[in-house]
Amino acid sequence: MSVTLADAEARDAADPLLNLRGRFDLPEGVIYLDGNSLGPLPKGVAERVAAVVSEEWGGDLIRGWNARDWIGAPQRVGAMIAPLIGAKPHEVIVADSTTVNLFKLVTAAAALAPERSVILTEAGNFRTDLYVAEGAANLLGRRFEARARDEVEGAIGPGTSLLLLTHVHYRTGARFDMAGLTARARDTGALTLWDLSHSAGAVPLDLGRDGVELAVGCGYKYLNGGPGAPAFLYVAEHLQERLMPALRGWMGHEAPFAFDDDYRPAPGLDRFLVGTPPILGIAALEAALDAYRGVAMDAVWAKSVALFDLFRALMAERCPDFTCITPQEPELRGSHISFAHPHAFEICQALIAEGVIGDFRSPDVLRLGLTPLYLGFADIWRAVDILGDIMGEARWRDPAFAVRGKVT
Repeated sequence: MSVTLADAEARDAADPLLNLRGRFDLPEGVIYLDGNSLGPLPKGVAERVAAVVSEEWGGDLIRGWNARDWIGAPQRVGAMIAPLIGAKPHEVIVADSTTVNLFKLVTAAAALAPERSVILTEAGNFRTDLYVAEGAANLLGRRFEARARDEVEGAIGPGTSLLLLTHVHYRTGARFDMAGLTARARDTGALTLWDLSHSAGAVPLDLGRDGVELAVGCGYKYLNGGPGAPAFLYVAEHLQERLMPALRGWMGHEAPFAFDDDYRPAPGLDRFLVGTPPILGIAALEAALDAYRGVAMDAVWAKSVALFDLFRALMAERCPDFTCITPQEPELRGSHISFAHPHAFEICQALIAEGVIGDFRSPDVLRLGLTPLYLGFADIWRAVDILGDIMGEARWRDPAFAVRGKVT
């Protein structure tokens, strides 16, 4: 390859984010290119969760709700996420899953404009977003409409109640113009809800500047909160008192421990809490977010761009049979790179067997996460070199690599 391993190592040595790798517990001999699906374990998380289990739960028992402020965890951890997405601390709350948070906001937003009939999204959006939007439309008597990516903007009109989009596409990595589409929807009187699952912690976000009204995001991808980590929910300050959740739980009541029969929504975002906060999961996410301490997202993004450019160039040289389906322009993509190949599944399994962990997305995509907090340029060089050997020796043809588990 025209770029040598020594060249890549020299770039690593000059990398201002080099020391951030030490904030993670990564297995020896593994190049982890799947942090866009499940982030690795940050240092301190295991100890923090163990302390919550043994000292707080074990020692304080139910007293932990007050003594350890478990009850304030959704707001406290939401405020930690806020700077990563350009939000105010009281505009973000941690609760439930991305799916549940989508349902909460889709139904609440649609109820604000009962005269508008359409919930609009992108065909090919992540399936949870499609399923939730269609289910909510059926429940509310609205029309669910999924348009091709290049037709979405033109489909926004006077009948649109809500525009639901994923900022960075889960499969291709293509990124929407958040500010432009939010403004376009607002000009027609529609609200916009953004799914930030492949954006938060990966690309610079400024929801306040871009006029974003509603958003949800994942806690276990780039935020490294662990498998099944709680998600987050964002509502712009000016909209919070106007939204009424359809999914109402006791924790979203104005006075949950008054145990009133009649529902009165809590002020602000607290009304979007439903059940008892999952303290162990939130504790893991809270500790994981320490990995972003003192980190500027602009620097993270600059390194992501450089990693992408190196990866794409090396692949074109060493593995020309792969087609890059991720946009080349940095402003049009997120922080993963995807390649189409008819045998992407088997190739992905062969890579994993060699210690290079990426993932496969049906029907034919090898998807590789570029997570600058712990990946280096030499990692990218080695990964492509290993892939080149796998392809050159056809090692992916081993029948064992064609066996599909429940999770692919």
